[in-house]
Amino acid sequence: MKRIGLIINPVAGMGGSVGLKGTDGNVEEARTRGAVPHALDRARMALAPLARNTGLHFVTCSGAMGQDVLQEAGCEDPEVIYTFSGESSARDTKEAARRLLDAGIDLLLFCGGDGTARDIFSIVGRNVPLLGIPAGVKMYSGVFAVSPAAAAELVTGLETAVLRDSEVMDVDEEAYRAGTLETRLYGIARTPVIRGMVQVSKQVYEQPDEERVKGEIAQFMQEVMLPGALYIIGAGTTTEAIIRYLGLKKTLLGVDVVKNGRLLARDADEKTLLRLTENESDVRIIISPIGAQGFILGRGNQQISATVVRRAGTAHIIVVATPHKLQETPELLVDTGDPDLDRMFGESIQVICGYRLAQRKKIHQPDGQ
Repeated sequence: MKRIGLIINPVAGMGGSVGLKGTDGNVEEARTRGAVPHALDRARMALAPLARNTGLHFVTCSGAMGQDVLQEAGCEDPEVIYTFSGESSARDTKEAARRLLDAGIDLLLFCGGDGTARDIFSIVGRNVPLLGIPAGVKMYSGVFAVSPAAAAELVTGLETAVLRDSEVMDVDEEAYRAGTLETRLYGIARTPVIRGMVQVSKQVYEQPDEERVKGEIAQFMQEVMLPGALYIIGAGTTTEAIIRYLGLKKTLLGVDVVKNGRLLARDADEKTLLRLTENESDVRIIISPIGAQGFILGRGNQQISATVVRRAGTAHIIVVATPHKLQETPELLVDTGDPDLDRMFGESIQVICGYRLAQRKKIHQPDGQ
């Protein structure tokens, strides 16, 4: 029987939909902006197929840090080795990790983002394999499954998985909110891997030809953008080139809204996107995949929620990327938090990669659909 340690960070990812670009130290600000916790929902999606597996024994924390979700999923008597009170903190995460390590586990499964991964790794290091259920805003580390469902499959198939060295990374959130991406490597964890189920760490591409190609993509997009249509434009340097070509200034790491050559909103949160799209008949979304990871939705752009995507329709999702980024990105991934919507993207999508140039790119569907 495999002993699975479980830690849930209940407030992970709260800053995403409200445009905070992270939750570390900003839980109250996220709540003030109307953010709703979703980490527990992500944990439920992963644990529902696992809780009654007789080959697994869960060792966890009290309440919202693990016990509650396990019991809801049907695991009647999980082993609780850490109890906390009030709202959980980074200190609770670290102490729970210490207790789980001492209790002897085969895998530490956690639900959170890069900050949670960093806190846990600071305690357990390479002494026990780590696997993350993705629930944060950024998730640049390589220890996360590509979706909650993939995390469940990895735990179920632990006997056949191989262990891979995976980077534990995090960004400076203050610099990130100011529009600067500064990443730091905190260490190399061990992560169970089955092909296609674990993401790689983010890569940033800076080659001389890249800027030229971004300009060509921007020129083409300017030519095909329709009058009267409302465009939601995601984060990244490729999308920033499109806004710049229109003579506007983009939020590099945020989501902006354009219509008829006018900037309607900068650094928009989910509420703003829902308000602006409420009475629009033609909504389109321009996004670019995270380098190497391949996520087009669900990492760093949670403002573009499942509800926003449904308003636009999957046929109105426009993906842009340079050829070099596509070459280094084996397949694209979608993790909106709505599995039915994710499946609507199908097996592939067209990606604009130059002036009047495009290629179809495979979309990974973990369940084979």
